[in-house]
Amino acid sequence: MSEEEVRLAAGDVELTITPGNGCRVASLRVGDDELLRQGERYGSFPMVPWCGRTAGGTFLNGATRHRLPVDAPPHAIHGTGRGTAWRTVRAEKAEAAFTYDLADPWPYPGRVTQEFELTDDSLTMRMGVETYGDSFPAQAGWHPWFQRVIGGSAVEIAFTPEWQEERGDDHLPTGRRIEPRPGPWDDCFGMPDGVDVTLTWPERLELKVTSRTPWVVVYDEQEAAVCVEPQSGPPNGLNTAPRLVTPIDPLEIASTWTWRRPATGGEGRTGAA
Repeated sequence: MSEEEVRLAAGDVELTITPGNGCRVASLRVGDDELLRQGERYGSFPMVPWCGRTAGGTFLNGATRHRLPVDAPPHAIHGTGRGTAWRTVRAEKAEAAFTYDLADPWPYPGRVTQEFELTDDSLTMRMGVETYGDSFPAQAGWHPWFQRVIGGSAVEIAFTPEWQEERGDDHLPTGRRIEPRPGPWDDCFGMPDGVDVTLTWPERLELKVTSRTPWVVVYDEQEAAVCVEPQSGPPNGLNTAPRLVTPIDPLEIASTWTWRRPATGGEGRTGAA
């Protein structure tokens, strides 16, 4: 194992985490199948301390306006955690934990913790954001790039959201909730009973993404991969749905991927991606 990788294993499942590259999951192999798109920008990365796009790279905390790097002009995207080297706190056979301290360009001091727990049929990820001082708005979530095709089988997506956030020409939610529309998607959906999305590679593998959070972004406009992103708030949520992290109330979020093979089709709204 290289110093830049942490590997977990359970049965015939192997998970590779790269703490020096944004603490992303670089690889998830189930038997002979790699589930994630490969490459230093892909795998599955944490979105923290915000998710998706923040309008104009600015947000308010009370009356104070803060500026963030505009890395998806004209917006700031996906937080700073994916571009940060994290510290390995614990690495055991099937569990690991990592942290990093919030720093410039994020304007508030604090700490982010990410934990992984692997079994032979599931991966559970947990993330927490805490402050060292003043309260501040924050978001957290995950951005996995699942392979569109595994073993010659193309993925199908099934989920039943209660609403879709209408997306404006600027790629931000307009604030209007609409009836869910068929894909392709680069859109945020509301699932008030918790995220529950099934990816099926017919006759190959079924993977279910679940989380207690009510928000999920689904992106399937890329040829090589599809993304199912549980997150603690909608895109631009620092401005439209701020969730304050306080000294006594950290932000905590978790998501579990559960797989089985051979796969069967899921219920709900389904589309070949």
